Amino acid sequence: MIQVSIPVLGDEEKRAILEVVDSGQLAQGPRVEMFERGFAAMCGVKHAIATSSGTTALQTAILAHGIGPGDEVITTPFTFIASANAILVSGAKPVFVDIDACTYNIDPGLIEQSITPRTKAILPVHLFGYPADMESIMDIASRHGLAVIEDACQAHGASIGKQKVGSFGTGCFSFYPTKNMTTAEGGIVTTDDDEVADRARLVRNHGQRQRYYHESIGFNFRMTEIQAAIGIVQLAKLERFTSVRRQNAGYLSERLRGVITPTESPGYYHVYHQYTVRVSEHRDLLADRLREFGIATGIYYPVPVHKQVAYQKLGYQDHLPVAEEAAQQVLSLPVHPMLSQADLGKIVEGVNDRWS
Repeated sequence: MIQVSIPVLGDEEKRAILEVVDSGQLAQGPRVEMFERGFAAMCGVKHAIATSSGTTALQTAILAHGIGPGDEVITTPFTFIASANAILVSGAKPVFVDIDACTYNIDPGLIEQSITPRTKAILPVHLFGYPADMESIMDIASRHGLAVIEDACQAHGASIGKQKVGSFGTGCFSFYPTKNMTTAEGGIVTTDDDEVADRARLVRNHGQRQRYYHESIGFNFRMTEIQAAIGIVQLAKLERFTSVRRQNAGYLSERLRGVITPTESPGYYHVYHQYTVRVSEHRDLLADRLREFGIATGIYYPVPVHKQVAYQKLGYQDHLPVAEEAAQQVLSLPVHPMLSQADLGKIVEGVNDRWS
């Protein structure tokens, strides 16, 4: 079976783990600091604050911006639920805005009509590794005095022009096993704002600068030395991984028939965490056929956040037609760096034969 995504780990990561074990320093230490410096340099920012997961990175960033009860944060309904949940657990309210039909990212043209006196931030998601329209979003945020927190959990190394995602506002990344690079689990917050960085470091470590002296409420959101050791090795491989993903995506886009392939506007650098096509009719039948043909697929995401039972119980009654239609039509195909040329050919054959 050709898997839709797999972690890509080798002997270098194994050696890095063993070095940590032999050192006896397992909790956050020098390797975390080294990883943070490297990731900050990759993103082109002053600060990177490593956390235990992408979800805790989002929670850390939201709290570091002082967002809490009574506040609202504008975000997308078409994403993994962690983006909205991180807003909820801060005590704030997620306000959902529909998406662009081509990019699947939040539609900037709909944001301003959802801004209220309670709005404190915009939280776009760079879905599938494709950057959201940050020029428009940053312009709106600037005019209304709003923070911008980028959910870049699927977009390591993605960029618009020469500027990397995670450097427009406050960035949040995930290093879950199937992301474009991994630390097994883990996350990171990126920012150029010294005050946000300082508060983020307090949030992730029980509100303390000096051990047992707590100046604010915080949590144990720390990254371990083992996670960071893996991350240091993976970060060095990220550019190569991304190049292969983009080559694989190009191969598929040139040859697939009967589906709408991903978009990439001039100046936008897509890193293809997922290669997501759109199937206007019989999406699930195509997925079943590909599975029988030995090709795994994924549906990201079958239910928009505002339609999830958990959010329906909270009283969300939004009708967001573009996101709702996308949920019925998207299908992600394998694009990861471990695919062989034969695998790619088989994926094309499996999809195209459906339309023969």
